[in-house]
Amino acid sequence: MSKSKTETGNFFEDFRVGQEIRHATPRTLTEADAALNIALYGSRFAINSSDVFARALGLPRAPLDDLLVFHVVIGKTVSDISVNAVANLGYAEFRWGVPVFPGDTLSVKSTVLGLRENSNRTSGVVWVRSVGTNQRAEMVLDYIRWVMVHKRDPGADVGAPVVPKTAPAVAPSNLFVPDLAMIGYDDEAAGSPFRWDDYEPGERIDHVSGITLEDSDHMFSTRLYQNTARVHFDAYAGKSTRFGRRLAYGGHVISLARALSFNGLANGFRVAAINAGSHVGPTFGGDTIYAWSEVLERAPLAGRSDIGALRVRTIATKDCPCVEFPGKGADGKYDSAVVLDLDYWLLMPRR
Repeated sequence: MSKSKTETGNFFEDFRVGQEIRHATPRTLTEADAALNIALYGSRFAINSSDVFARALGLPRAPLDDLLVFHVVIGKTVSDISVNAVANLGYAEFRWGVPVFPGDTLSVKSTVLGLRENSNRTSGVVWVRSVGTNQRAEMVLDYIRWVMVHKRDPGADVGAPVVPKTAPAVAPSNLFVPDLAMIGYDDEAAGSPFRWDDYEPGERIDHVSGITLEDSDHMFSTRLYQNTARVHFDAYAGKSTRFGRRLAYGGHVISLARALSFNGLANGFRVAAINAGSHVGPTFGGDTIYAWSEVLERAPLAGRSDIGALRVRTIATKDCPCVEFPGKGADGKYDSAVVLDLDYWLLMPRR
């Protein structure tokens, strides 16, 4: 009998610590990807919207949205890492590298860092480090994420757990700062007079507006980013899950929260790193996403008096405006409306 030519994807027991995976189908990004990114999320950051604005800073043209790079790189890994996922659980040590422009081709490799079977023996958590590079082998994104993945056979022996220790945050000295000249930065064109110097640790910002996430939106984004995780795109399979329906892609919620954060953080022109992140609750078509942010830290960057790093924590909720800043209560539990908790570094011009 000939071997099957189709793949069911890796289940938990198929992974091994130290395993290296080169992911299929490199992706060349175009101006169409930039336009579709705006259509999906409504992002308004000037550096990604205007060639004129970007050239004034010394770039050849508008770079692609940092989270567009995030979606494409993660999408490459899904068929090998999370096609049989129960859920994506968290992120750490995310660092963006060189800017990505239309015409660049991205490829991705991953290394399995850790494995831990769940007590019910039907699934386990897989930790991977993935590195995305462009056609010149320059790093565009380097990150760790962990995913809960189904087992094919609940009785399969998977060995002792290996849980990697991740850094609590990316150090400001490890942030990649593109070669930009802030002397040409136009606050009016960017949409805000507030720069790095105007934010204080502890400050909270309600981003005010909400965006309703439609099934058609997150389905379009999963296909656009070639994300084949069944939990997102297979409505029939979704009926047999504990939710009884397919889940919205978590990255979609991150991009919606980033787009909403324009109102209050418009001069945060680049997402430089994600320190930690959790998809606290599921989201579905029909949910309306709101967001608020807290300034955690303001860090100068060595050798740069014109750019600073702002550490921000953004909380996204569903069907709950954020005027009262819902998050964790005194008992350490999240408000039931919270769906995302993201701790990250933004680059921002200084005065």
